[in-house]
Amino acid sequence: MGALDLLLGRRTAPAAVRREPVFAASGAVSPADTFQSGGLWTEISASGPARSGVTVNERTTLSLPAVMQAVRVLSGVFARVPMHYCRMDGGGTHRMIADPLYQLMNGRPNEAQSRFQFREILMSDILMAGNFFAYVSRDAFMRPVALTRLDPLGVQPMQSFDRQTGQQMFYDATLPDGTTGRFASRDVWHVAGMSRNGLQGMNPIAYMREAFGESIATASYVQNYWRNNGQPPVILTTDQSIKPEQKREMQADWKARYSGPSNAGEVAVLSNGLKAAYMTSSNKDGQLVETRTMQILDIARAWGVPPHLIFELSKATFGNIEQQSLEFVTYHLGPHFARVADSAAHNFAASGCTFVHDPSELMKGGFLERAQGVSALRNAGICTTDEARQNFDLNPEGGDVGGQRWRPLNMCVDGQPSPPEQDQTT
Repeated sequence: MGALDLLLGRRTAPAAVRREPVFAASGAVSPADTFQSGGLWTEISASGPARSGVTVNERTTLSLPAVMQAVRVLSGVFARVPMHYCRMDGGGTHRMIADPLYQLMNGRPNEAQSRFQFREILMSDILMAGNFFAYVSRDAFMRPVALTRLDPLGVQPMQSFDRQTGQQMFYDATLPDGTTGRFASRDVWHVAGMSRNGLQGMNPIAYMREAFGESIATASYVQNYWRNNGQPPVILTTDQSIKPEQKREMQADWKARYSGPSNAGEVAVLSNGLKAAYMTSSNKDGQLVETRTMQILDIARAWGVPPHLIFELSKATFGNIEQQSLEFVTYHLGPHFARVADSAAHNFAASGCTFVHDPSELMKGGFLERAQGVSALRNAGICTTDEARQNFDLNPEGGDVGGQRWRPLNMCVDGQPSPPEQDQTT
C-alpha cells in the first residue's frame, strides 16, 4: 500500500495467488487457507441435466414463457421504482437530490445504460443467478462515478477473517475488458439474493433444477407431439415372422412416409398382413393441461409472483386480483427493495444517510380511488393544491393558490378553545 493510498483511505485487496478452498470431511475449510469462497452452499452447479433428461440452464429456463414473464414483470416493475438518497435526522427524511450519489442511482449509472436498463439487469441477475455484481469506478477523491455490471458467472466472492478486524470480502472477477484480478469490496458492488451463508446468494436455477426440468421436458413432449402431426405412437403388427433387419427397415420407412408436418394427411397403404393401431393413451388421460397449469404455479412460487401476473387466471376473481396486486408490492417486491437499498447504503451512503425506495406509483390504484384519496387529504389540510395536482401529473398552479392548505372549520387543536363562529349575516 502506497503513501497516496494511505492518504486517501484506500484499502486494496491482497495480491495473493488465489487458492481453492479445501473441504475436510466435516465440510470445514482448512485453517491454512486464508481466503475462502462462499462455502458449501455455493457448490451446486447452475447448469446441468435434470432427472427428466433435459438440460437446465439459464437459456433453457428462459425459453419457458412463464419464466420469461415472471422475470420480466419482477425486473421491470422493480426498475420503475426510484431509489432516493436521503439524509435522516430529527426533522425527518430529506431527499438529497443534488448529491452525486442521488444522480448515480436515479440518473445515469454509466455511459452505456439508462437507469431503467441498469436496474432491470440488476434484478434479473438476482432472480436468475442469485447475485448482482457491478464494478465501481471512482474519481480522484474516491467518489463513485460509474457502475458497470459484471457477469455473475465471472465473479467469485472470497472472504478473509481476522479476529481483530472481523470479516472482509474480496472478489476474484473478470472485467468487461477481459482483465482479471482480485478486488476489494469497495471496488465491487455486490447485491446478494437469498443466502444461506450471508456471503453469496443462492442460484434459483441450480436449486430448483428438477422443477424447471419438468416444465422443459413437458414443453419438449408437446413439441414432439405436434411434430408428429398430433398423432400418438403407432404399432404395426402382423402374423408373419419378420427379421430384425426388416423391422428396422419398416420402422424407418413408416417414419419417412407418415411422420412429420410435411406428411400430414398421407394415406397409409399396408400389405403382407400388416395392421396399424394407435396407442390408447391420450393427452387428456395424461392430464397434460392440468400438468402444465401446475408447472406454471410452481414457476410463480419460485420467484414469488402472483399467478395472475404471469397470466394464470384459472382461479382468479376480480376481487382477489386487486388484493394480490397489493401483496405483490408488499411481500414480493418489498424484500427486493430492502435488499438493494440496504446494500447500496452499506457500500456508498455517508453517515446519517440511507437509500429508500418510493413505490407510491405502484400503490395509486384506479382513478376513482386516487381521486377520493387525494380529495380527503386536500379537505383535511394535509396537502396543498399543487401537491394534489402532482398526483395526476398536472402542472402546478403556483403562488398562494397552489401552496395554501385548507383548514376544516369544524375542527380545532386538541386542548384549545373552539374558534369563534363567523358572522353568517349578509
